[in-house]
Amino acid sequence: MGAASGLLGQYRAAPGEAFFASPTRTLLTSGVHARVPQDGRPLPVRVAETLARARRAGVERPLVVGALGFDHDARAELAVPARVRATGALRDDPLIALPAPPAERTDWRVRPVPEPAGYGAGVAAAVERLRARELSKVVLARTLELTSGAPLDLPAVLQRLARRDPGGYTFAVPSGGGRTLIGASPELLLSRRGTAVLANPLAGSVPRSADLGEDVRRAAALLESPKDLHEHAVVVDAIRTALAPYCRTLDVPARPTLVRTAAMWHLATTITGELADPAASALELAAALHPTPAVCGTPTPVARRVIGETEPFDRGLYAGMVGWGDADGDGEWVVTIRCAEADDRTLRVFAGAGVVAQSRPEAELAETEAKFRTFLDAAGVPR
Repeated sequence: MGAASGLLGQYRAAPGEAFFASPTRTLLTSGVHARVPQDGRPLPVRVAETLARARRAGVERPLVVGALGFDHDARAELAVPARVRATGALRDDPLIALPAPPAERTDWRVRPVPEPAGYGAGVAAAVERLRARELSKVVLARTLELTSGAPLDLPAVLQRLARRDPGGYTFAVPSGGGRTLIGASPELLLSRRGTAVLANPLAGSVPRSADLGEDVRRAAALLESPKDLHEHAVVVDAIRTALAPYCRTLDVPARPTLVRTAAMWHLATTITGELADPAASALELAAALHPTPAVCGTPTPVARRVIGETEPFDRGLYAGMVGWGDADGDGEWVVTIRCAEADDRTLRVFAGAGVVAQSRPEAELAETEAKFRTFLDAAGVPR
């Protein structure tokens, strides 16, 4: 008892230190044994070679930890840590129910990129392209750039994120240039354990309500919403198509279920499979899925182009994947959402919404506002 919350409490946001918690385990790493090189070879090849070299150098059970960007050509912040401490899941630790330290009062300067009106205009323009059948779905994101007058306490932010949703995926990993990628994602992209693979795509969302009756009504309406069910089906079909060549068996439920976080209800489907070739690593499989329509859209090339033409910022590591993989090919990779990139006094917080032909700009703006709250509440940014 207390082992998982103990690792959470020991995170210090020091150089080379990383934290990752999932429904199966909690990891705290420190130091860097080796970094995955940035060159033109396929990423799974570079990662496998780095892990094999670490094993030959005497690292007993090497693993790679870190994050990859939204664009396949973007930087990959991955390293083999010098030290790994691992224990069970946060959600199974009774001490995780203890309250997190309260956020200190901070004077925040907030700059939205784009402004809300600009985001709404981007959604409206995308809807016109969707109705013209140029594409089926596109995910449009926006950011809040926050500046604090005092140094940020990232370990305390991580505590609040983890204790708010201990059954999700909480992470804090170096993101280059002295920055930290920190967040709490509800969405598993892919995990592999032996020949068993698991994906849990989320698409179709509604903000939760503090009123219990209204909260239940929203959840029930989401399960019957034609717009959200269509958006979800697009994602599930894409993952089924991408995983099928790798799997001997693949089980895809006919209808989604509900997943809740402190801020949102999501439609979710649990997809399970058995690998035909055990040589396919978790990272290779995750890379084959990424980016799913849940963070990009479909068809992928057209959605990428619309995102590039609409969003006035570089996504960087947002909407990429974060997690770990070992030398045997096992690993967990989650979709990098509900997150921010942070340095000493600044946060860049991200949120996106899936846009389809039935979308309304005001609804998608409200969805991004609700998704921002996961991180803003943890950082102590007032409503």
